[in-house]
Amino acid sequence: MSILNLKNILIADAITCGGVFAIGLLAATPVGALLGLPANVVATGGWICLAAALLMVIAARQAVPSAALVKLIALGNLGWVAASFAVASFFADRMTGIGIIVVAAQALGVLVFAILEWKDADVSRRSLVV
Repeated sequence: MSILNLKNILIADAITCGGVFAIGLLAATPVGALLGLPANVVATGGWICLAAALLMVIAARQAVPSAALVKLIALGNLGWVAASFAVASFFADRMTGIGIIVVAAQALGVLVFAILEWKDADVSRRSLVV
């Protein structure tokens, strides 16, 4: 995997986080109703994603992304996955069918980002050892 590919993964992850932030900021109530979640849960998720996106942008803008920072981002993504399933479990009796599907699907998407980021966190070291 190349540094450019890792940067593209980080940027894609940051863009999705930015989208969740925008939804949480601008449409927490209608999205919460659609998913069967309280608006404050949707909004809180958005604010968490803003912080994550900022870290992703910082890493992607580095000439060689910091392995420690990329691993921190990957661990944060794993935390998001766990929190997503916790939210789905806690609010299962209130969530809509589409809500359960959306929460599960986005958690699996974030898991893919976490795996790719963790796997490629040391790309700078591998590319220097030739």
